[in-house]
Amino acid sequence: MEPRLIDKIVRAAGNIENHIVCEVGPGPGGITRSIIKQAPRKVILVEKDHRFIPSLELLADAYVKTEWEDVPPPVNLIGNLPFSVSTILIIRWLEMISKQEGPWAFGRTRMTLTFQKEVAERMAARILDKQRCRLSVMCQSWCNVNYKFDISGAAFLPKPDVDVGVVTLTPLKRPVMSQNFKLVEKVVRQVFSMRQKYCLRGVETLFPEDFKEEMAKTMLKMAEIDPVTRPFQIANGEFSRLCDAYGEIIKKYPEFENYNHRAPKKPQTNVEEELIE
Repeated sequence: MEPRLIDKIVRAAGNIENHIVCEVGPGPGGITRSIIKQAPRKVILVEKDHRFIPSLELLADAYVKTEWEDVPPPVNLIGNLPFSVSTILIIRWLEMISKQEGPWAFGRTRMTLTFQKEVAERMAARILDKQRCRLSVMCQSWCNVNYKFDISGAAFLPKPDVDVGVVTLTPLKRPVMSQNFKLVEKVVRQVFSMRQKYCLRGVETLFPEDFKEEMAKTMLKMAEIDPVTRPFQIANGEFSRLCDAYGEIIKKYPEFENYNHRAPKKPQTNVEEELIE
């Protein structure tokens, strides 16, 4: 149980950095901790007593976990995704990244994934690109998106009608967005719902009919964005300001938070009186 003696035992093995180490009978994990400090590539534990398993599993989690701003942990998410669910999956995973849950509880876990080429291009599309869309902003707000290369559809069996793009996503140390994921997704989705029109039109859909014109202009003014800018001309940082502005508005008028312009119309609230004042 003496840490200095434990470290001395492990040092007696020599330099084990990047080695594979097998420890027999780790017990509560005292020597294991000392081994991990020497940065081996892999540690294999052989323990007969089941009472020690829970504590050793916790130690295994700690072994791969890194602080969010450190280099990514030795954990990778790799997959050849079915086209039908790829966009749904990436949006769910981005939300988990925003909350640092699941694989991202260990740190900035990288993803290397395949997508239909058009989807991969959208994920990587920058401002003014013809492919820029909601998916571009969402991916780039939480990750560094690296479009690696294309694979011909002929390489797959059965052969799809499209080519495939390979993309690596590494979570950003500091996300572009400060607002919660659901709010950001709502704002970005509505702005891009009218991609070829002025952004004012998309922002208006965030608010009930009687308030949309005034509130949309207020929101764009707060975000310092020209109402006649088109969605694909808005940079990620500007979308962040838009989300912050929307967040401030729903703090003042919480009735707007759950508004869905596609839902059946509900009776008017008393917000109109406040706005007039």
